[in-house]
Amino acid sequence: MFTKTVNGRKLRNIVILGFAFMLVFTAFQTCENIEQTVIKSFNSSEFHGSGYTSMSIIYGVFSVSNLVAPSVVAVIGPQFSMFLGGLLYSAYIAMFIHPYTWSFYTASVLVGVGAAVLWTAQGNVLAINSDNHTIGRNSGIFWALLEMTQTSLCFPSYKDRQTVFISLTVISFIGCFLFFLIRKPDLEFYSPKVTEFLLRGKSIEFQACKLSMTKEMLLLSFSIGYTGLELTFYSGVYGTCIGAMNRFGKDAKSLIGISGICVGIGEILGGGIFGFLNKSSRFRRNPVVLVGLVTHIVAFYLVFLNIASDAPLAPEAGTDQEAFISPSVSVALLCSFLLGFGDSCYNTQLLSVVGFLFRDNSAPAFAVYKFIQSIMAALAFFYSNFLLLHWQLLILVLSGFLGTFSFFLAETHSM
Repeated sequence: MFTKTVNGRKLRNIVILGFAFMLVFTAFQTCENIEQTVIKSFNSSEFHGSGYTSMSIIYGVFSVSNLVAPSVVAVIGPQFSMFLGGLLYSAYIAMFIHPYTWSFYTASVLVGVGAAVLWTAQGNVLAINSDNHTIGRNSGIFWALLEMTQTSLCFPSYKDRQTVFISLTVISFIGCFLFFLIRKPDLEFYSPKVTEFLLRGKSIEFQACKLSMTKEMLLLSFSIGYTGLELTFYSGVYGTCIGAMNRFGKDAKSLIGISGICVGIGEILGGGIFGFLNKSSRFRRNPVVLVGLVTHIVAFYLVFLNIASDAPLAPEAGTDQEAFISPSVSVALLCSFLLGFGDSCYNTQLLSVVGFLFRDNSAPAFAVYKFIQSIMAALAFFYSNFLLLHWQLLILVLSGFLGTFSFFLAETHSM
């Protein structure tokens, strides 16, 4: 009876965790998707900024902050860590209500710090509330709920900027307070190893560095790095490309939100299928990752055929160029779905395998995970400022093959 009560509490914690992240990232990812397009519309003598540069700063600071995030989580606890991290996300969104160049880039730095603390704490909570039999299921539940963010909001017009960003800020605040509904599954709300390190006075950062040099993490780093690159593409670059295509008609910018919904549907479907059906068996992860690679290759090829090469760098007026086929809205939205579905294949399996291999060291392990992912996302947002679409797609294809192959090797080595 006691075991059933504890297991029920753990499952409830995972669901609350997923809903809280859903609300915070409903707001942030909506902001992220429309940011570059919105910024182009209000650049003036008082404000000069680039959404791509902001995202590069966020993920760059995110990667560095992961070096200290495990200690923060260990000292103040994962629950309060998630709350504080979520507040910094809310502050970034609120900044757009009346932006200045200095506040824009300052908020970018702060949300990078908050992201490291938030995601390290999330990994700790996921591991604490899972075991070897439930980690696959719980990863799928969390990922499916998180990716409902992509289907939640669609703003057809960005003219009333203040109303949009006030609404997003309120949604993010609500998500922050949901973290306080998570209850302790056991006597301690730290993972056993984190508590041990604190008592012995050992450095969690040293443990994270040690974990990063293990053969399993070195192999997984290529797969994790790929998810950072493709995260940049589907969350920031691709929506901007769609909005810049004048051949999609006068309402091209309104397609950015619809594209985000299609990404979310793909994420939820993938998270549901591969998370719930994968009972944490190592032997089932490779086929799922292979499905993710094939899905992404198809998506990249269709994007290459359908979207003009200069779309990522087009001015506010957009681009009149075409690619290799007559631009099709249906094909563009199909690609959004495929990008989301493929992303869920990689992330559900990576969350599962990292949680499985490093459960006793979950906080430092997930800090390493997010360090690798965020530094590659920062790199991708940086080169998105000047690389044409076909070069960005080539980088994604090559890194996708490398990441998938390295995942197969990591799975083989862990058996």
